[in-house]
Amino acid sequence: MLRLNHVHFYYKKGRPVLDDISLTIQQGEFVAIVGANGCGKSTIAKLIDGLVVPKQGTVHWNEWDTSKPDELAEIRQQIGYIFQNPEDQFITTTVMDEVLFGLENIALPRAEMQPRVQEALQAVQMESYVDAQPHQLSGGQKQRVAIAAILAMRPQMIIFDEATSMLDPQGREQILAIMHQLHQQGITIIHITHHMDEVLTAQRVLLIDQGRLVFDGAPASFFDEIPVNDYQLQLPFAVQVHRQLQLTTPMATDWKEAIRRQWSINSNT
Repeated sequence: MLRLNHVHFYYKKGRPVLDDISLTIQQGEFVAIVGANGCGKSTIAKLIDGLVVPKQGTVHWNEWDTSKPDELAEIRQQIGYIFQNPEDQFITTTVMDEVLFGLENIALPRAEMQPRVQEALQAVQMESYVDAQPHQLSGGQKQRVAIAAILAMRPQMIIFDEATSMLDPQGREQILAIMHQLHQQGITIIHITHHMDEVLTAQRVLLIDQGRLVFDGAPASFFDEIPVNDYQLQLPFAVQVHRQLQLTTPMATDWKEAIRRQWSINSNT
């Protein structure tokens, strides 16, 4: 379980980035974090992984405290972090070496490394690229390798910090599919995004505005209650269609399916 308790953070004193953030994320949740650029979303991610520590308040992952240096290694082994730009994570020259690197850092026995590498690459459908170099891969493929490197360490939580923002639609779809597959396997997912259509498939939405948590609830409630344009966000196309057609069925992530269902209802009345 992740707990942020009255967290305050700033990079420059007098200019708060986060102001009294408190929240809890349970094991196995799929949580989307949204908000305008500069609102503090990525800072929350860095606080969770211990890349920065609170100026005031605490961040706990299970029984560990991110402000204690001797507990950070355990926290980072259990919490993976996928950056916006996958090239920021590449430090080796081949896909195989990239996935091996993290395992070597945690001193995994050599005999266990190869099965984990194979398993992780298969999970992201990159097993045929073991000898490929980073410059030979597309953006989506690089991101999948970054995910494999995290998966090999068998984390309990993975933070995706705008991990789909630099990808084309096909690449985004592939990464989202992997996120949901991992969630179904019991991994906690934190998905920071500015693509509002990606929010629809989360279990829970956190809206950050000027360093404060202003909404915490289900996606349907979020789009019903929050005027997203006021926060420099846009309604997903599915929600726009749902409203314009005044559909009586519950809002669905698949807008085409929602229309088909409503057509069927109207045809039978």
